[in-house]
Amino acid sequence: MKSRTHAEAYDVVIIGAGVIGNSIAYHLSEQNSQNILVIDKSFPLSGTSGSTQAWVWVHTKTPSSYGELSLFSSELYPYLERKIGDVEYKRTGGLAPFFTEEEREKALKLAESQAKVGIDIKVLSRDEVLKKEPSFSPNVVGATFSSIDGNVNPFRLLELYTRAAEKNKVDYSFYNPVVDIEQQGDGYMVHSEKGVFRTKKLILAGGPWSKQLGSFIGLDIPVKLVRGQVLITEPLAPLLNYTIGGIRQANNGEVLIGYSKEEVGYNRQGTLDVIQETANMAVSFVPALANANVVRSFSGVRVVPEDGLPIFGEIPGRKNLYIATMHSGITLSPVIGTLMSELISSGETSLPIEKYSISRFA
Repeated sequence: MKSRTHAEAYDVVIIGAGVIGNSIAYHLSEQNSQNILVIDKSFPLSGTSGSTQAWVWVHTKTPSSYGELSLFSSELYPYLERKIGDVEYKRTGGLAPFFTEEEREKALKLAESQAKVGIDIKVLSRDEVLKKEPSFSPNVVGATFSSIDGNVNPFRLLELYTRAAEKNKVDYSFYNPVVDIEQQGDGYMVHSEKGVFRTKKLILAGGPWSKQLGSFIGLDIPVKLVRGQVLITEPLAPLLNYTIGGIRQANNGEVLIGYSKEEVGYNRQGTLDVIQETANMAVSFVPALANANVVRSFSGVRVVPEDGLPIFGEIPGRKNLYIATMHSGITLSPVIGTLMSELISSGETSLPIEKYSISRFA
């Protein structure tokens, strides 16, 4: 596609208005020195960021370096709330239950490994689990527990990121799919359905559409799409004290239940078999949920790099072209926004990020 002669000019264009793209936009805008545009094919919360259990989950993230990155991000949430407003972040603590003694051995090894990077994990006995969560199934053998885990309201998080960025003069273009990208010298021309934008620096933060965005510029982004289906119950009296692997109770009493992982492309259709499996899992974990009414379900599509670890940073050999694509965007958004804004502004970051470069797949 040939460039049009009239194109709006920006210092930075970010493609993708999910939790990662918006975090980068907001953190960059704090510096008040760059003209920033965020483009999205639809609207915030229409993609992965709006179809999630919204855990801020740390303690089972491996290898330990990934756990450490997640820990740093969770520690930034209270500070982020002071800047952008109440995103209903709650550090509830997290339980990951297990039901066999073999799994206890794995749990002990996990606790030993994570302790090296400052993640404190306790391996609980059955009685200790039931003391923390009296509603849990007595069939549980034990659980790993960390006080650092929690959850957030993703709708509030996206809304407040966007409001704060707009207050700092960030421009947005919604319902505007990108149809092509051209490199021109050290800059880029982004062709969209609503026009052409010229930018000095370009960030690909399109989540599930990362492969398509990469293909416009001859870049293979090694990710897969994984669907997850979630059930939501009617509001219940307080039942769960902690965020549990697969289940959490929201502020309004609703219980969110989901753990499925299906590689079916960008297909967000719910399926009866997985819904039934999810319901059975919930009852096996928390028997009292057998009496709860499910009021709705939804499916979300996660973008998962082939090795499971985040991909972010400048793309080697592509000056001023950056990428930020990963699973666990809710957990990681504060630290990714911080590190990417540092990198884009100064070329340096306060934490080493080399291991997350896309070059590791070369």
